[in-house]
Amino acid sequence: MTVSGDEAATGNAGRDETQEEGADRKWSELIQEIRVAQTGVQILFGFLLTVVFTPRYGQLAQLDKAIYIVTVVLGAAATGALIGPVALHRIVSGRRVKPQAVRWASRLTFVGLVLLLATMTASLLLILRVATHDVYVPWLVAGVVAWYLFCWFVLPMWVRYRYTSD
Repeated sequence: MTVSGDEAATGNAGRDETQEEGADRKWSELIQEIRVAQTGVQILFGFLLTVVFTPRYGQLAQLDKAIYIVTVVLGAAATGALIGPVALHRIVSGRRVKPQAVRWASRLTFVGLVLLLATMTASLLLILRVATHDVYVPWLVAGVVAWYLFCWFVLPMWVRYRYTSD
């Protein structure tokens, strides 16, 4: 099967759909993906906001307080990026720009996932530092980050490379 230039440009190779139908399908898929990440980041961010109001917060070392502040800012940024596609859709809905909206929403989602990775890394670092004070904490965090990178980026990119035909 050959792919026409128009199909390749719209990403509809192998599908019998218009550019608008493809954008609708991609939007639905993207929203389903965002729901999972969005819920997780909102719960994590909500939890992070409460930490500063606990009695133990005042006893944290300055480095741990700095890690906490960075973690909260990263969580806020991740929340914004993962909720951004909803606002984008609401604002441009009915303007006949769905293919462009899907591209921008996809980019926001990717940025949100990277920020979520950073938030989870910083959260894990803070929690393990406070819980154990052991020298192996950075190694544990590095191992978990490596796992996230594998699951979220390496494996999907390998599948994309391995199974995408020209």
